[in-house]
Amino acid sequence: MNIFLKKFSKLKIFLLFFILLCIYTFVCAYSYATTLSSDISNSLFRLHVIAASDSIEDQNLKYLVRDAIISYMNELLQSTSTKEEAIEIASSHLNDFKQIAEQVISENGFDYSVNLEIGNFSFPTKTYGDISLPAGYYDALQIKIGEAEGQNWWCVLFPPLCFVDVSSGIVPEESKEVMKESISSEGYSVISETDSSIQFKFKILELFNFGNTQTAKK
Repeated sequence: MNIFLKKFSKLKIFLLFFILLCIYTFVCAYSYATTLSSDISNSLFRLHVIAASDSIEDQNLKYLVRDAIISYMNELLQSTSTKEEAIEIASSHLNDFKQIAEQVISENGFDYSVNLEIGNFSFPTKTYGDISLPAGYYDALQIKIGEAEGQNWWCVLFPPLCFVDVSSGIVPEESKEVMKESISSEGYSVISETDSSIQFKFKILELFNFGNTQTAKK
């Protein structure tokens, strides 16, 4: 009986230790993911364009609006060195963006309204060339065309990744340099490297983003 009680006591101690270890591991992983996700999301300013519907015509129109906005933004932000500066410039040109979008829509035979807003929005995991950004909430310029019930399109206005040729799988070095200056070395390694240990860290970020990949349409 005493032997049984001793074994039972050891089992309880082991289970308690195991539970505490799991809790400690969870807390550390959560803290790591929260800190790193915040570092990454706080360093980027993104563009989010939502089509009126999923029809071929509305999707094509979305890309035309996107191209016009990006072309104009590229001129405005070419000498921008911080995210805060990029947001300030974008905020002061909202009327210009609206006029550009409305002109593109009108020229293509549509009469959709355009609603623009700079805010903090949910984004799914997205890959831009050889840079992958985890799901999360990011500051962005959001453009809604018409009823905005169609598929989304995303890119990064700062650092400038909107003109990345995704098919090439390579982000220009100048864009990477700006990103390195904006994000911590740990954050940059997680979004840019393919080493298995780094990819494991990326998965941790996604795990603790509580379903953001489920709330945004691709």
